[in-house]
Amino acid sequence: MNRPGLRERKKLETLHRIQEEALRLFDEQGYDATTIEQIAEAAGVSPSTFYRYFPVKEDVVVQDEYDPLIVEVFERQPDGAPALEVLRAVLAELFAQITGDDLERIRRRARMIFAVPALRARQLANSIATEDLLARLVAERTGRSPEDLEVRHFVAVVVASWTVGIMTWTESDGAPLAPILDRCMSHLEAGLPL
Repeated sequence: MNRPGLRERKKLETLHRIQEEALRLFDEQGYDATTIEQIAEAAGVSPSTFYRYFPVKEDVVVQDEYDPLIVEVFERQPDGAPALEVLRAVLAELFAQITGDDLERIRRRARMIFAVPALRARQLANSIATEDLLARLVAERTGRSPEDLEVRHFVAVVVASWTVGIMTWTESDGAPLAPILDRCMSHLEAGLPL
């Protein structure tokens, strides 16, 4: 993957700092009791800076930087490879780049999303946006329309599979995420046998 420039790294550092402080405050005070002003102050930014990164409070937990990385890795995969194989390769490459701190942030965010109804609702919108993104990528690779039922169904099943894998991971006692997601993808690839 391309290393981001200084400006992009600074933006990512600020995004992570705001998320870390938000998660800390949510753990201490609860999600509903924590204000955007408190998060901004703890992160050392203004409320207007908070809103530049996160349009609504829910986004500080739900939003991440992975969709553009998925696109970048997806587009580098060899032509002619089946879409599921490409997505497995995308996950493998992304997880090779994710640090332990990133994984802990993902775990904390996922646990909160599964626990807070407002965050689950916002995550649904985020998942639909990811499905739209993947539908465009898969459609381009397969020569189909992103609106084709089969394309939409395929990406919806993949994203749902990722969600189940992440939920299983957050409930586990330290099992690594990458193998769980790969197991989900293997199950899909095998035709979902029981």
